[in-house]
Amino acid sequence: MFIQAIDVFFNVIEWLIFIRILLSWIPMFGYSNPLGRLIYNLTEPILGPCRSMLEKSPLGGGMMLDFSPIIALILMVLVNGSGASVLMERGDGCE
Repeated sequence: MFIQAIDVFFNVIEWLIFIRILLSWIPMFGYSNPLGRLIYNLTEPILGPCRSMLEKSPLGGGMMLDFSPIIALILMVLVNGSGASVLMERGDGCE
């Protein structure tokens, strides 16, 4: 049950990141729109640190495209997969 809850949490965050990417292409759903602001506020705690890491890396600092959603999604898949496997090995995720 616990592993399923974590999986649902990661899926919701992934969908919110995808929605944020799509909304970034539609000017009327920017930060001034309540829906855009809500999605921005929910995803920025994850995307902000990824953007910071990219800016400090040799790849970042002046790129025209924001690759932080891609990095965040990759990291989330890795964390979700490794976290679930650790819980399954310990037996904490089973009922």
